[in-house]
Amino acid sequence: MGVKKAKDGKPTINDVARIAGVSKKTVSRVINRSPLLNEATREKVEAVIADLGYVPNPQARALALRRNFLIGLIHDNPNAQMVLGVQEGILSAIRDTEFALVVRPVNRRSPDMLDDVRTFLEQQRLFGVLLLPPISENDALAELCDELGVTFVRMGSVRLDEDAHMVASNDREAVVKALEYLIGRGHRRIGFVAGPEGFRSAAERALGYRDALDKAGLALDPAIMAEGNYTFETGIAAGEKLLAVSPRPSAIFASNDEMAAGVVHAARKQGLSVPEDLSIVGFDDTAIAAHIWPPLTTVRWPIQAMAKAAAIKLIDPAEARRQPSHFLSDLIERASVASA
Repeated sequence: MGVKKAKDGKPTINDVARIAGVSKKTVSRVINRSPLLNEATREKVEAVIADLGYVPNPQARALALRRNFLIGLIHDNPNAQMVLGVQEGILSAIRDTEFALVVRPVNRRSPDMLDDVRTFLEQQRLFGVLLLPPISENDALAELCDELGVTFVRMGSVRLDEDAHMVASNDREAVVKALEYLIGRGHRRIGFVAGPEGFRSAAERALGYRDALDKAGLALDPAIMAEGNYTFETGIAAGEKLLAVSPRPSAIFASNDEMAAGVVHAARKQGLSVPEDLSIVGFDDTAIAAHIWPPLTTVRWPIQAMAKAAAIKLIDPAEARRQPSHFLSDLIERASVASA
């Protein structure tokens, strides 16, 4: 018997249900990736969908779910390279799906931030949101998502929530390894460019710096410590400050690549050669690390992998349980470090 199609000639959800021998609700659960199905039923329904060429109506699905097929990326982060890496990770997860990405910058210092986010979530009816640091560290924001029934995942440098709602890296330990690498190359006077106050990533990386010095029995010298804002310009300013100290450091660790590139610029401006006169290590392994000269030795923060796992947790309940919540960073050796 042939399939009785809708007036426009396209197969309907009722056709799929009848041929698969299941209810319309079961078909809907398969389409919406509900975990409340056994694999045999899921595979049978998916086979019928493929055989018929049935394409779910996204508007109808959105209406039924009372949510749009939109993943929101909410951030207040000055590091454009980091945000770009997150976007790439999300887009790789939602490729070939009906989902789309919406990016929403916010001002974490505004007293109206929570109200602004509430309005955004209510208007857009998002399927889920990924919260970037530092706003991911705001428990009130996570509670707001819960209140509105919006699935969320928080990205951070430490554990912030239950595994279903987080992806995190090991920044503190990764910085220790980076400093141990410099110490192993004979460096004993190592300058430090911290990230901005209020960022947990900045705090974790600063703790890693202190841990490494303490472990190696090296004194902490505030004179060769400076703070930046995760931007190239603040890296230049921090580099100028540290290189004006006498004796100057033989190596500098910067808490992200943008600032490390700024330190390279400051060193060149003073006629210093990298790495012959000054070794430099960054953090993140964003594009700038490989593009500057010399190419930057840096800690690879697995930002795209973290963002991809976070997006899968948001869009696919069945697959979410198989996604990791903790990610390890690796040191990428390039040409910006020489022996002291």
